[in-house]
Amino acid sequence: MKTLNLVGAGKLGQTLAHLWHAHATFTIQQVITRSLPSAKAACEFIGAGEAVTSVQQMTPANVWLIATPDGNIAKQVQALHKSQLLTPDTVVFHCSGALNSSCLKPQASEVYQVASIHPIHSFATPAESKNSFHGSFCGYEGHPEALATLLPAFEHIGAQLFAIDGEHKTLYHAASVMACNYLVGLMDASLECFEAAGVSRNQAQQLLLPITHQTLDNALTGSPEAALTGPISRGDVDTVRNQLQQLAQLKAHKHSLLAEIYQVMGQQTVRVAEKQQRSAPPQDLAEIKSLLQQSGFDTQ
Repeated sequence: MKTLNLVGAGKLGQTLAHLWHAHATFTIQQVITRSLPSAKAACEFIGAGEAVTSVQQMTPANVWLIATPDGNIAKQVQALHKSQLLTPDTVVFHCSGALNSSCLKPQASEVYQVASIHPIHSFATPAESKNSFHGSFCGYEGHPEALATLLPAFEHIGAQLFAIDGEHKTLYHAASVMACNYLVGLMDASLECFEAAGVSRNQAQQLLLPITHQTLDNALTGSPEAALTGPISRGDVDTVRNQLQQLAQLKAHKHSLLAEIYQVMGQQTVRVAEKQQRSAPPQDLAEIKSLLQQSGFDTQ
């Protein structure tokens, strides 16, 4: 069985190492984090591995996972390079969504093999993710030799793999951020708006749950244009104008961002509405678009 060293044992690192140990995919050797207690806690969760405090304490491994925050990856690569623990057969990879594998090999003369594999999975806690990771999609790119080792390892723990273009990985990650992270921000904005209307946050969460699930399911199993309903889809200019006026008043009194969110998301929604076969009259959509593009909306 191939060996793996883990550099950085946060939620993702602990989850993957635990699954690979549980499925007898890799032998987990050493684990390093910011402190010895946290490394020991990670090893306890993983069920294997030796907690260490520096790269100098680590021994050679077939595979190295650098699972630190993105801003710390380059520093860890430099430390590994100086350690002389890497050979031509060594695989080094990270799971960043924003960076491609080139950051792992800053000099072309370095002989080890590199890759990046990004799980599209919300790692809330390792305890939850170890049970929910199966079926997660993972985008990969890198050296064929590295992928020959890594892809079967991810498949072994239930990942669904797809290739991505390393040159466009930033856009790929931005798409994931909008769909996952920004969706949370949008839900918070909706709850804030409900509160301003006198509906408690708890009650708003309950009433949003079924309709948001239905909308998301319709948009992703069908298409956004098939799923879209509401005032923009109908070309209801007056409703959009009235809502903008109310949101602008909130901004004036509470420094709320709701008006700006409504305008930006509304402009994208107009683009979706224009694709609908039952599209509203073009002149109505044009008027709505003009309203949504106004930088300072009249609150009167």
